[in-house]
Amino acid sequence: MLKKKCDINIVRTIELAHKMIELAQIGYEHHEDPGCGVLYGILLDTGYKLLDLAEKEKQAHMLKGWWVESIDKGMI
Repeated sequence: MLKKKCDINIVRTIELAHKMIELAQIGYEHHEDPGCGVLYGILLDTGYKLLDLAEKEKQAHMLKGWWVESIDKGMI
């Protein structure tokens, strides 16, 4: 289990980005007008950008050794 609050927030951000992507994909499938298409397109794009940034930050923490230090015996 992660101990450091900064690492926990990164994990939560990654989870949020995945939910944003999922909602955008579902919403786009069901949209009925161009405005909704734009809305879900922006949500999808933002979700992918957020996911990319959070994954890069996770990697940066791992390279610094912070991520490993914040894990209790094999979690995550």
